[in-house]
Amino acid sequence: MADVQPIVKVEGLNAWFGDVHAVKGITIDFLPNTVTALIGPSGCGKSTFIRCLNRLHEEIEGASASGRVVVENNDIYGAGVDPVRIRRKIGMVFQKANPFPGLSIFENVAAGLKLAGIRRRSLLQDVVRRSLEGAALWDEVKDKLHQPGTSLSGGQQQRLCIARALAVEPPVILMDEPTSALDPISTAKIEELMLSLKRRTTVIIVTHNLQQAARISERTAFFLLGEMVEFGDTTQVFTVPKQKKTEQYITGRFG
Repeated sequence: MADVQPIVKVEGLNAWFGDVHAVKGITIDFLPNTVTALIGPSGCGKSTFIRCLNRLHEEIEGASASGRVVVENNDIYGAGVDPVRIRRKIGMVFQKANPFPGLSIFENVAAGLKLAGIRRRSLLQDVVRRSLEGAALWDEVKDKLHQPGTSLSGGQQQRLCIARALAVEPPVILMDEPTSALDPISTAKIEELMLSLKRRTTVIIVTHNLQQAARISERTAFFLLGEMVEFGDTTQVFTVPKQKKTEQYITGRFG
């Protein structure tokens, strides 16, 4: 994989909440068509870090960031860059499923397309179906597309949110603990989905579940107190970590 060019290059990324330095000088590359897991104890900056990757962090009052995030050779923090356009290219799936209230399953998936000005019904139908199939949800909802998205179970709602992200064909999808509120069966379905998604996109996932990180990711980064302590192939990080703090966290001696 040494010759593969990264789809996302992060260089010296810092993030603050007011005077609190939450993310400290992170430099990391993400390769295309891979799953990268970000692990570490609560409050170590993982979620803040990924929110910087699609400029959601700056939506919080008093929050700021510095450094470079280059996605497909474009610096998302460059002068004149529209954050809304960035968020269409870099999808986000949150810890708690958030289907748009008052919208049907179909309308939830089509929402991003309509914001982009796409109105042709036949195209919307095609993309909605492909997105639901991509999120392994089509067979479960194809006969009730006009029911509210909020009528689905928790696991189905999370897959609906993944389908909504897929509809605009982002090269990168960020996932912030997407299975932490789900039962084991729903968690397994989301994990299978992530493994299949990497054929069409790059997945960056924050997880507190070390077994999950080991199961689904090719690369793992360990965060602690806003810093990236270690980053490498998942097998190496979990079996022969280079840093003592990584070993202590993985073996449950702190965190």
